[in-house]
Amino acid sequence: MEATTKDGLARNAALQTRGAADHAPTSVVVYDSRGHLLVNSSEPLEPALAEKILETGLKCTFLVSREQFNDVVLKSGPGNADLLEGRITAFKGHLGEFRITLQRGDQTIDAGALLGNDERGFDLVLDLSGNRLDSRDILPVGYYAPDTEMEFDQALAEIPQMVGEFEKPKYFRLDPDSCAHTSRGVVACTRCLDVCPTLAITPGDESVVVDPYACQGIGICTTVCPTGAISYAYPRGSDLLDDLRRVLHRYHRGQGKRPALVFHTDGRGRDLLQRVISRLPENLIPIEVESVTALGIEIWLSCLAYGAHHVFLLVTGDSPPDVTEPLEKEIKVAAIILAAMGYPDDRITMVSTDVADELPELLPARIGKQLVTPAGFAGFDEKRTAIGLALDHFLEHAQRPLKTVSLPRGSCFGRVRVNRDDCTLCMSCVAVCPASALLSGGELPRLEFLERSCVQCGMCEKACPENAIELEARFDFDAQESGEARVVNQEEPFNCIKCGKPFSTQTMMTKIREKLSDHWMYQDESQIRRLEMCENCRVEDMYAAGGGLDPHGKLNGSENR
Repeated sequence: MEATTKDGLARNAALQTRGAADHAPTSVVVYDSRGHLLVNSSEPLEPALAEKILETGLKCTFLVSREQFNDVVLKSGPGNADLLEGRITAFKGHLGEFRITLQRGDQTIDAGALLGNDERGFDLVLDLSGNRLDSRDILPVGYYAPDTEMEFDQALAEIPQMVGEFEKPKYFRLDPDSCAHTSRGVVACTRCLDVCPTLAITPGDESVVVDPYACQGIGICTTVCPTGAISYAYPRGSDLLDDLRRVLHRYHRGQGKRPALVFHTDGRGRDLLQRVISRLPENLIPIEVESVTALGIEIWLSCLAYGAHHVFLLVTGDSPPDVTEPLEKEIKVAAIILAAMGYPDDRITMVSTDVADELPELLPARIGKQLVTPAGFAGFDEKRTAIGLALDHFLEHAQRPLKTVSLPRGSCFGRVRVNRDDCTLCMSCVAVCPASALLSGGELPRLEFLERSCVQCGMCEKACPENAIELEARFDFDAQESGEARVVNQEEPFNCIKCGKPFSTQTMMTKIREKLSDHWMYQDESQIRRLEMCENCRVEDMYAAGGGLDPHGKLNGSENR
């Protein structure tokens, strides 16, 4: 990259440090396509159009799909290709394995099985129906739905090349133990499910499940995940942060001034920067990444802590709202936290490639003064640790930070408020908390809360049988610095009336008596007394009284107690 100033020389020297260290490798996902093309249309194709498709040399199956069909017809089509007629009831898949289900009377049948190809279905799909079979914002690899003649010609030129084995990185890593989606039947966090534009993420029994074939590395799931259970693996967060730290430190050693990072992808973002690079100031450092939308708050704040004056996120103009809107919300959260510490709130900016002509004027106009002395902490894969290190550095240099600041609902920082009058200290919330933000007091009837760990997933709120918990999105700077748990509820234990062992709480016993007051088994004083015994004494007392139920459904020995 040409350099005419000291900033440009510092930038070029800094960029040479990228990837200087070994990066942890990721596994690959392999697509295997044998070239069986399904052509879907709502009406039979014109002979000339069908002939043009057959010129690809691929094995073709033509499907005419209509809503009124209630049967499946298989016959010879153009060029002796198979011709199917039927109504589509289901569609799914990816390059090398697309599955289509058709209606046949009161039942359904797999189109691949009908053609004797039940193991894999179809390898490629050319959808000319005008009503896409696939509703995803970002279409799966191997699926083409051209809207114009130019797009049709481009699809026909590319389709013959999509035969053989193709590798792509497995973009994500999933830690089910950290996932806040579900625990013990309680469903809470759905952030990644809500934003995935390829629908690669689905609910599971213990955590979300990610289909590596459907995943295309957009990465917005990793940006919104509050716990870091889903993280980007290409590259890993720690490798990227270490790269960025080296880049910025090398830039400063080269006596460059006011560095700003411009994150972009290798497609439209790179092309745009190459067109306008000569008009951009040389203190702008382009950083090419696999996906800009996979960069979350831990990356942005760390870059600013490492000495960047500004972070620009250059996203493509065709990015769907499911991707850009969550990104804007996360940027807003970061801005609020920075402002609460006394720093400018405009240092992280999302820029669309649609503003190509304005880019040279837009980017340098946003660059302000350096926020803090550059930090030197290492990169971490664990998201909350990376965020904490960056914020600790900002707090160290903050002049007059607020004690707390409110955040938009749905943010991944905050506290839980416990209604002590309703809470029975049953510890259901502790059992389901995926971040260990809620803790029991051990032998004592006490509930503790560690705000630094809370991700606002809502699991505790939904699991509480007494509806005694409420979430509050906020950032507490004291909690960030101290990292100490605070007591949110406690009371004197209830001791066994026989042996004196503490086994419950006063509130819990009151609730139990109230709920069982009308039960036929607890109309006798002896049975009520057993409620006030620990588990061992209760069993001993029942055996001493004869135990069991008599033919009338009453406990033996109850008349003697």
